[in-house]
Amino acid sequence: MPPSEPVSEPNAVARMLGLLGDEWTLLVMQQSLLGATRFGDFKSRLPISNSVLTARLRTLTDAGLLERRQYQDRPPRFEYLGTRRGRSLWPVLLSIWEWERRWVPGHAEPLPAMRHAACGADFTPMVTCRSCGESAGDKDVVAQWGPSGSWERSVPSTTMTRRRSAADQQSSAGLFPQTMSVMGNRWGFALLVAAFVGVRRFTDFQAQFGAPPGSIADRLAIFTANGVLVDVGTRYELTEKGRALFPILVSALQWAQRWFTDLEGPAVVLTHTACGQRFTAVFTCDGCGRPLAGAQVSAVEIS
Repeated sequence: MPPSEPVSEPNAVARMLGLLGDEWTLLVMQQSLLGATRFGDFKSRLPISNSVLTARLRTLTDAGLLERRQYQDRPPRFEYLGTRRGRSLWPVLLSIWEWERRWVPGHAEPLPAMRHAACGADFTPMVTCRSCGESAGDKDVVAQWGPSGSWERSVPSTTMTRRRSAADQQSSAGLFPQTMSVMGNRWGFALLVAAFVGVRRFTDFQAQFGAPPGSIADRLAIFTANGVLVDVGTRYELTEKGRALFPILVSALQWAQRWFTDLEGPAVVLTHTACGQRFTAVFTCDGCGRPLAGAQVSAVEIS
């Protein structure tokens, strides 16, 4: 992606990261998709304080991902139901689940496999092109800035992430510990996207974002420690584990541009090189080949 003129107005990517670039927000939405609706449900499933949970539920309600509905009068009590916008996050969370299950062995408890109700088999989600139906990976998709796109406009001004001890961070990360190094930092997602489109050197990362050198160095060190990037001396290269993050990146980008539209046009335009058409990701079952739907996916109980 060639650099474009800096514009201060945040685009869809920045708005998505400003909302989802926080570990508690992702975990609250993950539990919502798994059936949690009431304050007590979320509190019992997550190691989260009352004040932080209250703040995240308010933010997600204001952003239209959850709907607050009263279910009791005396005393007044409320539940939080997923909206279309919130439920449509399932490809992002499905991709995170699969990546963590395959590439991150250090979970306190192993992540279970996923089962496709339509065919009854355990499955791995596959990314295919809506235009031609063929499978697609990071090397098959070319990204270019759209009318509202630039590095400057794609980085949120702030996120809600708060400083905590290392032990607290580990416990709160729950099912998705390493994904938080990508989504849970204002620079992480953009830096990884830059790596996918060919940025390799420290000075190039720093120049693209205009970020403090310490922030870039911190993210690169974490990605290297997690095995997402490898430092080969003069540049940083994506590893196989890093390239496997492609479904997370493309599903998050697709969700952002669906729900945070810009009158100028999209922030990023994706093209599938195999067919030459605009790329829209469709997640399919590797067993039966049919498109997946969030309601058809369930976790397999570990005996």
